[in-house]
Amino acid sequence: MIGGVVVREAPDSMFYVLPANGTNTSMVLDVEARDDRRVQVAVVLTTLVGIIQIVFGLLRFGFVAIYLTEPLVRGFTTAAAFHVVISQLKYLLGVKTQRFSGPLSAVYSVKAVLSEITSTNVTTLLLGLSCIVFLYVVKHLNERYKKKLPIPIPGEIIVVIVSTGASYGLSLSKDYSVAVVGNIPAGLVPPAAPLFSLLPSLVTDSFAVAIVGFSMGISLAKIFALKHGYSVDGNQELIALGLCNFISSFFQTFAVTCSMSRSLVQESTGGKTQIAGLLASLMVLLVVVAIGFVFQPLPQTALASIIMVNLLGMFKQFRDIPALWRTSKIELAIWLVAYVASLLLGLDYGLLVAISFAILTVIYRTQSPKSSILGHVSSTGLYYDVDDYEEAAEYEGIKVFHSNSSIYFANSDLYVNTLKEKTGVNPVHIQAAWKAQKKLKEKTNSNHSSPLKICAKYKDEAVTHEVLPQNHMMEEQKNGQLGDRHSDLNSEEAVFLEPLNTVHSIVLDWTSASFIDSVGAKAIKQVIKEYAAVDVRVVIAGCNRHLLSELDSLQFFTGNVTTDMVFPTVHDAVLYCQHLNSCSPAAPANETV
Repeated sequence: MIGGVVVREAPDSMFYVLPANGTNTSMVLDVEARDDRRVQVAVVLTTLVGIIQIVFGLLRFGFVAIYLTEPLVRGFTTAAAFHVVISQLKYLLGVKTQRFSGPLSAVYSVKAVLSEITSTNVTTLLLGLSCIVFLYVVKHLNERYKKKLPIPIPGEIIVVIVSTGASYGLSLSKDYSVAVVGNIPAGLVPPAAPLFSLLPSLVTDSFAVAIVGFSMGISLAKIFALKHGYSVDGNQELIALGLCNFISSFFQTFAVTCSMSRSLVQESTGGKTQIAGLLASLMVLLVVVAIGFVFQPLPQTALASIIMVNLLGMFKQFRDIPALWRTSKIELAIWLVAYVASLLLGLDYGLLVAISFAILTVIYRTQSPKSSILGHVSSTGLYYDVDDYEEAAEYEGIKVFHSNSSIYFANSDLYVNTLKEKTGVNPVHIQAAWKAQKKLKEKTNSNHSSPLKICAKYKDEAVTHEVLPQNHMMEEQKNGQLGDRHSDLNSEEAVFLEPLNTVHSIVLDWTSASFIDSVGAKAIKQVIKEYAAVDVRVVIAGCNRHLLSELDSLQFFTGNVTTDMVFPTVHDAVLYCQHLNSCSPAAPANETV
């Protein structure tokens, strides 16, 4: 990411100059001026990244780490491991390719390596493969005999020493064109103030680098914390990274985060505390200040092999896929989206896509909750899903509706529709049946000559009744003409009636609800009014104190909706509904037509 910024801000086209001798030749690239400018851009970017991370840490921005769920982190780090391996392929093969950044950079990098594969340095490849095989065997032995070995076999150190000695003794760089580390400048650069005039053009990039750097660090920290059993403070990580970047930028460094490959190397060799990091830092300082020349013959393919072997542990995370397939399809989708997006779009855009998708899965889960009708378990105060528990039985005339989600704008309509579907009580259908009855009665009273055919549906069986006006029936009885009239029914008018409702109370179980917004409150209030219009009482049970205060602030308890319809438990609400139904006067019988 930093490389892309410095190339954009200091491209080669800015540094073509005429030759010093003034002859009429083409312009040449001033490499020294270009590199100095790029260093200045990287230093300013690092300063700004440090400031942003410190401010984020002080503002407690570390909470964003909670959105980095374990499947997301493991998919993201697996993709990051692939990026690292792809970047090391050219060193393993000994070929030179262009550096790519941004979306599809991994694809372009692989394509570039494959296009140059015919130029592979055989000596470099054989040396790299030998290091890989040796390191893999050492890792296996350390894992298999870790209880018997006093200390792990330091395979990485052996590879560095042996490959450096072989490179120096056999002159691999000169005689076989094996790429080596080369010149390591000695000493430290004196501190200097960054060129702050470059700040305006780097603000957006600084935010991206700061967030992705923090995400990389906290992701690896979570993996090691889960493995070794400790916790990680996201805000502390932000402040630590910010201080590292801000202070070190005055010594001409670029923005840092934790190194995936080196962290895995340190962990695999037994480093567990800050002492390991301190010793590694002192060793780097010693190399920079005094003994850097010793490592100049170190082949780059040996370093690439060390990185690749230590990343094998990250690729074992592919084993998550079958496990997640069996346990949670949604978490599997998060893993795959984080992996594919980070691999193809780059770590910055991939992380953004992965977090956005993870948030969308939360919305999906709350928007499509599991709903059920609860029944009472005899001799207890417990209520369970009647479809799952045989001992759970419904009370006559009372429906207990449970949904395992809060109620807000995204699922309020679905909540209401599911409520009507599960309880089998739809106020619109009941009112339509009442209107049909009223219309039928009026038509019967006004029509004294033609019989009516009424079709009512009971469960799955259709029952047809012929209804005759009373005076017409008496006349036929007098004349002895009352007989079988079914042959004429096809030509007669038919009226279809829905069965009348037998449910008098509905209990809404809000035990699982944690919040409600204004849209959800309006939807519940409207459905209570609709049920009241068809003589169905609606009460609420299991509403916590926080939810009650939200309902109160939303002015939910106004008009016919009062706090008297709220009960602490489902059992209390059911007993209340039974009591009211037993105390109420008997409803008038439906008039026979």
